[in-house]
Amino acid sequence: MTGAALADPPLVGAITVGGERLLQQRCDRESFAEYRAAGGYRNAVRGAGVLRELSVAGLRGRGGAAFPTAIKWQAVAERPGPRHVVVNAEEGEPASAKDRWLLRHRPHIVVEGALAAASAIGADTIWIYVADRPAAESAREAAAELRADTSLGPIPRINVVEVPHTYVAGEETSVVRAIDGGPALPTTKPPRPFERGAAGSPTLVQNAETLAHVALIVRSGAKQFRGAGSNTAPGTLLLTISGDCIRPGLVEVATGTRLREVLALAGGVRGGGAPAGFAFGGYFGGIAGPRTVDLPIEHDALRTEGIGLGCGAVIVLGTHRCVVAVAATIGKFFAAQSAHQCGVCVRGTAAIQGALERLRGGRADPANVEQLQRFAGLVRGRGACALPDGAANVVESLIREFPGTVADHVGRVCLRCRLPVDDVIPNLAARPVTSGARPEETRSREESQ
Repeated sequence: MTGAALADPPLVGAITVGGERLLQQRCDRESFAEYRAAGGYRNAVRGAGVLRELSVAGLRGRGGAAFPTAIKWQAVAERPGPRHVVVNAEEGEPASAKDRWLLRHRPHIVVEGALAAASAIGADTIWIYVADRPAAESAREAAAELRADTSLGPIPRINVVEVPHTYVAGEETSVVRAIDGGPALPTTKPPRPFERGAAGSPTLVQNAETLAHVALIVRSGAKQFRGAGSNTAPGTLLLTISGDCIRPGLVEVATGTRLREVLALAGGVRGGGAPAGFAFGGYFGGIAGPRTVDLPIEHDALRTEGIGLGCGAVIVLGTHRCVVAVAATIGKFFAAQSAHQCGVCVRGTAAIQGALERLRGGRADPANVEQLQRFAGLVRGRGACALPDGAANVVESLIREFPGTVADHVGRVCLRCRLPVDDVIPNLAARPVTSGARPEETRSREESQ
């Protein structure tokens, strides 16, 4: 089983300083010639200069953790070689679509960022890791276009790896394990990939959107990047807006933009009125109440409110939705997507799923709610990956943000809970993780000279 063709998201627009940077209002693929004509592959910043420029820019990762990019790259560069760069575009979060859009439509901006990374850390191999067939084909075409243009000089070998689309396949140790020919499942840490990654060598695993920002930084400079956003959270970021909004799709916003502005760009809540809440970070970041609409979309600001922005996926929940039903559906997803390698994850996510289903069905008592909180505390930080943390986030945010709603479900049947929510919470429970799933690897057989 290899990457499938996932839905191509529509583009909603942009709220930035100076217009769009990564997004373009196009439905076709940007060719090598078009990208070069627009200034691509012409940067003069290489090697250690890339690290310095990233440090000044203040770019943080856009894959979920928001870790400072320059520090992450420096940790790999300091290790003895050989070294590798991985473009992580697996995008296991079902509510996110930004990385596959970039590779499908603007592959060269991602590849140029990967080349800058290879130059910065001294890597001789680039891996593009995807779970979407059109994105993989576009990446292969981009690699072939690069090889055909000798004016760029020597470039690293570029390999494309396709894996099944599962939640845990994008975790960094899963990425390395799949590249090495194993199943796309996480391993215990340490070591982390920057210490020992692909083929046992130090490996930089970097999100596709982050690398697209890198391409613009090395081309236009840190000052231009910092022209949007704030001093503490500069630049723009891509958001996937879905759920009960009129115009779901991708938006590019200056970091710190209020969610209310993004919701307006997406046409507002479908059916009118105020939102009942939002699922942040897709499924991982928890469920936030309507107060969130006035918060800035920025990792640290949201984190202080107990909310995780994650990969920038935001699901709008209309007032006809019951947040308990949403939480139960997400809990079912996490239980199904467990890698079945760690007992605490297998048993813990199943226990959380069961408790949420009892609450949804009106069969829970106060002791069950306390038990649900206890389950969340027991699974957090356990296991080989962060999947249990996602399940814990859903439980803890539900109880914190919607205490009255939770109380109303104790021993009572909620009619809204009987309504399906799969139209806003895509459920991949029918596609469980299997330990035998192996990647399909397509390597460029000719190393660029």
